[in-house]
Amino acid sequence: MTEQNRNLEESGNGGAANNPLHGRKVLSFVRRSARLDARLQRALDNYADEYILSDIALSEGSLDPCEGFVFSRDYVQGQWGNDNPLTVEIGSGQGENVVAAAAEHPERNFLALEVYDPGVAHTVLLAGKRGLRNLRVAQINAPELFAVMEPGVLDEVWTFFPDPWPKMRHHKRRIVQPELARDVHASLGVDGVWRIATDIEDYALHVHEVMDARRDFENLGTLTVSLPVEHVGKGNAESAAALPHADFMESERFDGRVLTNFEKKGLAAGRVIHDFAYRAV
Repeated sequence: MTEQNRNLEESGNGGAANNPLHGRKVLSFVRRSARLDARLQRALDNYADEYILSDIALSEGSLDPCEGFVFSRDYVQGQWGNDNPLTVEIGSGQGENVVAAAAEHPERNFLALEVYDPGVAHTVLLAGKRGLRNLRVAQINAPELFAVMEPGVLDEVWTFFPDPWPKMRHHKRRIVQPELARDVHASLGVDGVWRIATDIEDYALHVHEVMDARRDFENLGTLTVSLPVEHVGKGNAESAAALPHADFMESERFDGRVLTNFEKKGLAAGRVIHDFAYRAV
C-alpha cells in the first residue's frame, strides 16, 4: 500500500481533498535551499555559463525538463561538441568523483546530475580549476530527465551512495526503482552499464530486488555476498543479523570511483561497501 493510499484509508471519508500527498509525485530527495558562501557563489559566477546546462529545466528553480525537451545525440553534440561516449552520474554530490573521472578520461564525456545548489556550485568550482572541457552539470530531477532521453544516447550511468531513506515507510523514495531501471536501460547503448554503490546493507537488498530479476540487465557481479532477505528500517536495523540470509552476486569495487570523503566516513564507521554493475542486454 502506498503512503498516499494509506493516508486515504486512515482519513476515512476525507478523500483526496484532505490527503497531503494528493497530486504530488514521490521524490528521492527533499527540496531544500542553502545559502552559498562567497567562494561557491564566485564559482557559479565564473563558471556557470561554461558548465551548467541551463536550457533543460522548465523554468528557473524547476527540476523538471521543459515540455518537449529530448536529451538526444544532437543535443549532446551541440553541448559537448563531439560524439564521445557519455557517462551520467545521478546525484554527483560535491562532484569529487565525476570531476576526477572527467580529468582522467578526456576522451569521454560526463554529465553530473545534482539537485542541490552547493553541490552544483562545488562541482563547477572543481571543474573550472582543472579547466575541464568534457564535463557538464544539470540541476534536474534524474528520473524526469531519463524519461525524455533518446534511446542509446548514454554509455554508462553511475549512482554512487544514493540517499538510503532508512525508514521503512520512505523506501519508496529510493532512487533505484523499476521505472528508473526501465528508462536507464532505454538510454544505454548496446552493452552499456549501470554502476551502483551503497554502504547500506538494506539498500543493497533493495538494489537486488529491483535489478536481479530484470531480463533487460545482466548482473556482472563475481563476488558472493550474504544479505538478509527481509527489509529493516531505521530503529530496527540491528535485527538484520538474526534474519534469514541468502547469497547474492555483487561486483568488485569499481576502480573508476575515487575514494571520496563520504565513502571514507562509511568505511570508518565499519560499513561494508556494496558495488553493482548491470549491463544492458
